[in-house]
Amino acid sequence: MHGSKLPSSANPIPRSISIRIARDPNDLMLVTAIRAAVYLAEQDCPIEEEFDGNDLVAAHFIGFVGSEPAGCLRVRFFGEFAKVERLAVRHQFRRSRVSFKLVQASVAYIKRKGFRKIYGQAQDRLVDFWAHFGARPLGHNRKITFSDFSYTEMVLDLEPDVDAITLDSDPYVIIRPEGDWDRPGVLDISSGRAVTSPLRTA
Repeated sequence: MHGSKLPSSANPIPRSISIRIARDPNDLMLVTAIRAAVYLAEQDCPIEEEFDGNDLVAAHFIGFVGSEPAGCLRVRFFGEFAKVERLAVRHQFRRSRVSFKLVQASVAYIKRKGFRKIYGQAQDRLVDFWAHFGARPLGHNRKITFSDFSYTEMVLDLEPDVDAITLDSDPYVIIRPEGDWDRPGVLDISSGRAVTSPLRTA
């Protein structure tokens, strides 16, 4: 999940799958393009329903098949749970495992952040897909309908990662780029450089 650029190999393996977190406006443009192709073009979802005002307050994952952006997934965070949503895979990549890899990456990320529950709203036809990851319907008749589809509320119980980030974590880990907590970031490096700010007097 490292980095913010397209897979950088000069000749990426054509069908290899990689997942990374969106970090900049170009990444969000990829997410927008994928979701527009799937939800607006294929499912005829109105644009104001698909782009609902939550994209700038969420984490986004982008899945690549070779160097081609193939799918995406959004995660939002609440006090007691994370919500996985807006999983979209372009039609030509649906026989790949990019959807599974996107969900696996998001679950690992949520566990690393210390959450114990994932909540989701699965289209009824996709309940078995989410059950593959251990998700279960939240309760009897917990269904909602929006954008012309019926959804089942689902929940996945988690054990936080053994390295879950807490207040006791290394403070440099906490300020590293989101999802890229295991290698030094630019602020780690800045701690060892010469002072350049004229405001620093000591």
